[in-house]
Amino acid sequence: MFGCLVAGRLVQTAAQQVAEDKFVFDLPDYESINHVVVFMLGTIPFPEGMGGSVYFSYPDSNGMPVWQLLGFVTNGKPSAIFKISGLKSGEGSQHPFGAMNIVRTPSVAQIGISVELLDSMAQQTPFTQKMLDNFYNFASSFAVSQAQMTPSPSEMFIPANVVLKWYENFQRRLAQNPLFWKT
Repeated sequence: MFGCLVAGRLVQTAAQQVAEDKFVFDLPDYESINHVVVFMLGTIPFPEGMGGSVYFSYPDSNGMPVWQLLGFVTNGKPSAIFKISGLKSGEGSQHPFGAMNIVRTPSVAQIGISVELLDSMAQQTPFTQKMLDNFYNFASSFAVSQAQMTPSPSEMFIPANVVLKWYENFQRRLAQNPLFWKT
């Protein structure tokens, strides 16, 4: 159902199924990995209204797994690239893999995919989206045309299209990795 790709390594297509709706891929030598690609194989689509939340897990100093939400894959977005290099020293987040006894070794990280309702996946990053929308709306409320501008040598102006471009780029990156802004 899923595949996992790390640059310079063979593609992994045999995820370990640890529950009916949870899958993991092992990532040996994870310290050398910067990005990981997670994708659907195209053989089995998600059921209607479902998608896969993608998590990254690495062992903390005590060997205990630290899980962090990376983003998601869905029938409409069947692949995603995630930057994991900056996450290795970050904090963990809520995750659906906590009660599972997944076999692992100290130098191996894991990618976990949890099949969930699209609605619940959308609720995992509402604050960031609201903050993004709020900033864009606030900045846009000050937009004036060049004819309306009064010269003021002590002030700097940012064109509204620059704010719009930033907003669109931020949304794109947020869709790829809901926690990218933490690194």
